[in-house]
Amino acid sequence: MQRKDFGLEGKVAVITGSGQGLGRAIAISLANEGVKVVTNSRRPGTSGGDAETTAEAIRASGNEAVAVFADVSNYDDVKRLIGSAVDQFSSVDILINNAGVDAPKMIWNMEEDEWDRCLSATLKGSFNCSRFASVMMREKKWGRIINTTSTAWLGTVGHVNYGAAKAGIIGLTRAIARELGRYGVTCNAFTPLAATRMTDNQKVKDGLKKRFESGLITAEQYETATHMPPAEGVAPMIVYLASEKAANINGQVFHIEAGKIGYYSEPSLISTTYRDYAQHGYFDLESLDRLVPAILSGVYENPSPPK
Repeated sequence: MQRKDFGLEGKVAVITGSGQGLGRAIAISLANEGVKVVTNSRRPGTSGGDAETTAEAIRASGNEAVAVFADVSNYDDVKRLIGSAVDQFSSVDILINNAGVDAPKMIWNMEEDEWDRCLSATLKGSFNCSRFASVMMREKKWGRIINTTSTAWLGTVGHVNYGAAKAGIIGLTRAIARELGRYGVTCNAFTPLAATRMTDNQKVKDGLKKRFESGLITAEQYETATHMPPAEGVAPMIVYLASEKAANINGQVFHIEAGKIGYYSEPSLISTTYRDYAQHGYFDLESLDRLVPAILSGVYENPSPPK
């Protein structure tokens, strides 16, 4: 069957964290649409695959790929990564910010280096890559930046650093979209549900079991987290967002898994109250004690913290 033209043939993509799992699946899917791919992982020889093994698989299928080992949390490394794409293929059209690190701990047990390591690789890494790739995209007036976030931005247990980093990526995505949209460059984000090295290992499953037994997550959440679909099911939607067909999709956040695609609503005020402070002064504690429950009525019935 002849491939439909989605405007991807000959484009150049950099996919961070593409040695295995989700990044590998996206890299291979883009390559199969005629995209020239720069794969990336932090170092060679990682158990389960690295940037070079993914590049080899792409080349074996008759497509073009080069591997660049670089730490996305390192500003100079990322400058070299993006520069390598330009040197090899003369462009960067598509950037998939997929690399990230999780260092799970409860807030009262977390060390500073565990916070820094997660935020640096996940949030700062997305900034670093976007900063350098956006220069060429803006000049060419065409580009796609797609950021990997997580449902952890909605709230998580035992991963406050990861949740903060992924929430930060939502803000980063929306800000980049506003800055670059007028230049023909889009920036979107997605929360994947997929079995990867980070989500599908015994340590993670043991931790989830403890949280379920402690009542911190529901049986449904436990079942979902321990039986995730393959990463390959996420890749087609990412390819679509990278294509010409998605030129008018900008600053949005999607949920993607095999057999399910969702779209998150825009943040909005859902209940308000007003006071003419010029005439009556600011809200005082007595009025707030009366008004706050009314604001939350029907919206937030249970004042206890979410489990």
